[in-house]
Amino acid sequence: MRRGDFDDLSAFIAIADRLSFRAAALRLGVTASALSHTMRQLEERLGVRLLNRTTHSVSLTDAGVRLLERLRPAIDQVSAALEDLNRERSRPYGHLRIYASYMAAAAVVAPVWRRFLSTYPEVHLELEVGEAPVDIVAKGFDAGIGLQDRAGADMIVVRVMKPVKVAVVGAPSYFERRPAPSTPNDLARHSCVQYRRAVDGAAFEWPFERNGKSRKISVNGQVMVNVQDMAVRAAVDGLGIAYAIEAVVEPFLRSGQLVRVLEDWSPSFAGLFLYHPSHRQVPVAVRAFIDMIRAARDSAQGKGLVDNPFTR
Repeated sequence: MRRGDFDDLSAFIAIADRLSFRAAALRLGVTASALSHTMRQLEERLGVRLLNRTTHSVSLTDAGVRLLERLRPAIDQVSAALEDLNRERSRPYGHLRIYASYMAAAAVVAPVWRRFLSTYPEVHLELEVGEAPVDIVAKGFDAGIGLQDRAGADMIVVRVMKPVKVAVVGAPSYFERRPAPSTPNDLARHSCVQYRRAVDGAAFEWPFERNGKSRKISVNGQVMVNVQDMAVRAAVDGLGIAYAIEAVVEPFLRSGQLVRVLEDWSPSFAGLFLYHPSHRQVPVAVRAFIDMIRAARDSAQGKGLVDNPFTR
């Protein structure tokens, strides 16, 4: 169907609804003579008369009635679809698909998703969590959240978290059995939850920073994991001391399931970024999500930055 055919059929429905060229023309914002010309062209293309008209009245032919009956549901569906798009332009609506690293999901998405979904109840959020880099366009995601190097060269990149701080934590039950460390060197006498890096599969040394000086400590323990959530869970279960992102362990610190040690030695590292395909016609839901994350993000200053230990 040609683009003009839809406009002509919409004009036919406007006339059929009002049985008046003048009233239909006012509704469509055209002249009555232009509308009459449009109908003549439509009837000529279809090879059938749709309207009977005199100088005083307009009525539908039998063919016009049958066409109207078939067109009405289709036009209503098209109108509803366009109305949905108009509604989406003014207010977040529909599905929002996000791909995030484990750290980003815990530190960026989880702290705001309850507020976001209660503020925008017509949005359905789908969050896929993974560490492998993916082509978010090919996979149908609206946006990704992670380290800046996850974004493609042609992506729009928006900082959503300022530099974040590390937390060294353990369960109260663990520290009942041995004294808390006061310096990183004391970790040699503790069971630590080791972490295997995603990039090369090697265990990393725990970075620390104090008074502008950085150092790394090799740790040992009975448990090694490759996901931060499980490192934190092991610490909660009293299996040892864990090294994790402050935002990830914060709920457990609030509840008293974990306590923090070596806080004055804990460094920060570069934050996280949301990336999406284009500046043009950014989906309203994506823009609203970015705005809410920015409003809630950590206000930590970028002092004592180190490379992200969980990806290097």
